[in-house]
Amino acid sequence: MMKMTKNYKILTEFIKDMSSETPDIESYMFVKENISKYHLDIDIKSKTIKNKIIEVNTTLKFHDKELNEKKSHFEIVYASIVKINDEIKNKKDLEKIILCDVQNEIYPKLEKAFINLINDSGFPGIKIEKKIDFNRLYQEKFN
Repeated sequence: MMKMTKNYKILTEFIKDMSSETPDIESYMFVKENISKYHLDIDIKSKTIKNKIIEVNTTLKFHDKELNEKKSHFEIVYASIVKINDEIKNKKDLEKIILCDVQNEIYPKLEKAFINLINDSGFPGIKIEKKIDFNRLYQEKFN
């Protein structure tokens, strides 16, 4: 099987924004008991900086989907500056790079930073069970 050469390069990556909100002690106590019900959401946006250089912003949110008064909110926005090879002309190939390849490469670091944020916010031992399958997300989006 031919190994596909990587058709992009991540020039740099950084945490653009990170937030953890727990308004008060009552909320903290409530969240501590209910955080196992929290959901992880992911959102990926991209914008062209200049020719063939794209900023990809991957946002993770960990939050209570139920409308509880007492809640915490955790969010991280991770930016990757990506240079796309000149051979890539097709929009679909470009979308796959942004939605799959870049995500698969950055996600371990992003997830680690996010889990540290949640742990350091007073919720130790939180694991994000849901592993994100970027290839599947991409397939679902375009099929």
